[in-house]
Amino acid sequence: MPSAALKETCRTAFVTGASTGLGRAFAEMLLAEGVRVWGTARDPARLAGLAAQPGFTAVALELGDGPRAVAAFESAAAAADGFDLVINNAGYGVFGDFVATDFAVWEEQLTVMLVNTARLAQAALAGMRRRNHGALVNVSSLAAEFPLPFQSAYNITKAGLTALSESLMVECAGTGVIVIDLRPGDYRTDFEGSMRRPPGAVSPAMNRAWAAFAGMMRTGPEPAHAAAALRRALLRRRSGTVRCGRAFQAVIAPFLVRLGPLALKRRIQARYFDL
Repeated sequence: MPSAALKETCRTAFVTGASTGLGRAFAEMLLAEGVRVWGTARDPARLAGLAAQPGFTAVALELGDGPRAVAAFESAAAAADGFDLVINNAGYGVFGDFVATDFAVWEEQLTVMLVNTARLAQAALAGMRRRNHGALVNVSSLAAEFPLPFQSAYNITKAGLTALSESLMVECAGTGVIVIDLRPGDYRTDFEGSMRRPPGAVSPAMNRAWAAFAGMMRTGPEPAHAAAALRRALLRRRSGTVRCGRAFQAVIAPFLVRLGPLALKRRIQARYFDL
């Protein structure tokens, strides 16, 4: 039988990007704990597997339209009588040379994954502060510390979400609301399979970086590993940063970087991606 510990402080949860990957793993973990979950996807049909489980409600949410995304969230929050947990997970990757790619591609990613995610964070915290209870989880990435080559806008969005979480931790200190900055590394989610690759010339360096990136994604831990890390953090009931993934990414590399100069971090990244 699942532990009832998480359900004791978390009756309802809202998870964006719940159809696949980490978002689906988070939703499945919460459902197993007895938490009622509202999960989102652009196409609710992709949530059919989860929707068949008791306690799950599918929500159509297009993060590309900020005001409509907030309206969808607020409608779900009203139906749930407020959310105890909100997980901002939805996002996507773009792999391309920064200069050679039309800037509109980068601008769209920044709007979807940073600006509109911040909109949802604000809406979520408004309800939590009124009730003086809740947990906001912004799914950043270890890319906030170790930027991925040829994924410049993704790196910016994740660094921005980390900065937002740090700001909100300060603003929520002393209240019943906690903020968690979750920084996953490479997981076996097919993130690389859904990566957008704008047209343009591909350099040898890009080919090497892509091969290294795709290989790491295919051999990473299963998404349930990240869900377990998040569960432990939620049970601690305090704000903070959670790094998760393979040991080198989540533990060893950050430790080495804290002890050494920035040049060491750059050498590690170059070696990691064969650059």
